[in-house]
Amino acid sequence: MLLRLFQCLSIFPLPVLHALGAAAGWLVYALSPSYRRRMRDNLKAAGYAHLLPAAVTEAGKNIFELPFIWCASPARVLKSAEIHDWQVAQTALDSGRGVIFLTPHLGCFEIIAQAIASRAPLTALYRPPHKAALRPLLEQARSREGLSLAPASLAGVRTLLKALRSGGAIGLLPDQVPGAGEGVWTPFFGRPAYTMTLPAKLHQMSDAPLVLSYAERLSGGRGYAIHFVPFEGRLDGDAEQQARTINQAMESLIALCPAQYFWSYNRYKGTPTSAKPAQAET
Repeated sequence: MLLRLFQCLSIFPLPVLHALGAAAGWLVYALSPSYRRRMRDNLKAAGYAHLLPAAVTEAGKNIFELPFIWCASPARVLKSAEIHDWQVAQTALDSGRGVIFLTPHLGCFEIIAQAIASRAPLTALYRPPHKAALRPLLEQARSREGLSLAPASLAGVRTLLKALRSGGAIGLLPDQVPGAGEGVWTPFFGRPAYTMTLPAKLHQMSDAPLVLSYAERLSGGRGYAIHFVPFEGRLDGDAEQQARTINQAMESLIALCPAQYFWSYNRYKGTPTSAKPAQAET
């Protein structure tokens, strides 16, 4: 049923979906106290409280563009994307050591994997949704030509490492809250956040370069500008320091278009004293 609904919505032009999303974003903000509180708190803590109206609008667009990104034809989806600075990614690919693409929940992050896979095979880390009804939709939507999925499990990590060692590319969402025992507590916009250690571990095991990426949502439903940025940090020190370095890189990327970060994401669930931090909810 949900898959069919998304397929029907995907027929609409992107400007229409974004207009509907903007209205829906404000409706959810008005009706959900917990959503409203989380978005306000996260924006304020990060120093972006003044962007609240724009952030509410962009969050709604983020949801309503998913039928288009997931269910429209690959040719139609990619036509909406302008790819900038691909040479950054190509230089990393040419090294022959594989590439680790890091993409935060910024802009239309769901289109990044398709854009990369249209130019080079990509294996993306995938965390199956808790709700069974969503699994057919997500698995079908994210299975596109050139794009493979690796589950967030030990077997999936082995798949990612194998891809890197063969010179391939992998994609991760480094600001996604990891499972218990898979991360460390380190600051993210000045607040303790349970942060995955996987990107640094994969880098150490493969010597693959890291590349940052994000898809800026253009106004008026005109599409997306996809950017690739070199990772300039050094992953030295212990796991906490490495995760801190990656978080700092994500903060710098988010600062480029802060209103489009997914501020309603429950990034700070749990506390540093928690034995088993719970999974984040969107």
